[in-house]
Amino acid sequence: MSYQEDERNYETPSMVTHVDPYVYATLQSVQGKDVVIETVRGSVRGRVKDVKIDHVVIAAKSSTFFVRIQQIVWIMPE
Repeated sequence: MSYQEDERNYETPSMVTHVDPYVYATLQSVQGKDVVIETVRGSVRGRVKDVKIDHVVIAAKSSTFFVRIQQIVWIMPE
């Protein structure tokens, strides 16, 4: 088998992620509000700026945090 024939047998890489619809819906309900988010690495306190299917954007003072939804343990509105 030549290199070109072998190369055509590979599929294009694709991203696979698990979505937690309840956490996603909760984050959407508090968008624009101040929250405390506990992650497996500690807590983040700030305003929910944006919610994507796999992460949330938190603005805290002069920093912006991108937190993976899979790493969230709990969310508490302030």
